[in-house]
Amino acid sequence: MLEELWFNIQYGINHVLDINAYDHVLFLIVLTVPYLFKDWKRVFLLVTVFTVGHTLSLILATYGAIRISANIIEFLIPVTIFIVAIFNVFTAGKGAQKEKIGVLFFSTLFFGLVHGLGFARELTMLVGKGDNKLVTLLEFALGIEIAQVIIVFIVLFLGYLTQTVFRFSKRDWVMVVSAIVVGLVIPMLLNRNIF
Repeated sequence: MLEELWFNIQYGINHVLDINAYDHVLFLIVLTVPYLFKDWKRVFLLVTVFTVGHTLSLILATYGAIRISANIIEFLIPVTIFIVAIFNVFTAGKGAQKEKIGVLFFSTLFFGLVHGLGFARELTMLVGKGDNKLVTLLEFALGIEIAQVIIVFIVLFLGYLTQTVFRFSKRDWVMVVSAIVVGLVIPMLLNRNIF
């Protein structure tokens, strides 16, 4: 029982930290980069909104309630990253991230739903036809949340270093990181076939 729990949590952690699935990490970077350590509650809320969306779509897909073409999902994943990165570029230094509900919360939830659907086929094979599908999915979600907190901490720490030690302005830090992510996402968008 404990061994299975740890396996599912590890599976979730590895899913996020997989070097071949860096789209997840890119999204977390652009989601976190506008914030400082003092904003940890807001960042944690955003990351949890993502996990909720991800888990919800995995549950729906695993139980056969929803099916969407893999090509559409693979295209939408970089679209959501692109939207948040561009939002950062245009709002860097303007405090737009302080809004209670906005593009970040909706795109985070949407990305979670989309990313969950992108991973649903593989996870459906993992959970199989067992009786404890929901428990397995929740354990997997816990692993995702742990990995995301690690990435968020690293991004916040790098932001702290660049802004205190290297004296980057917050605006420049957000602009540079978001622009790099846009540069990485554009080829992903161009190389994905919708149909």
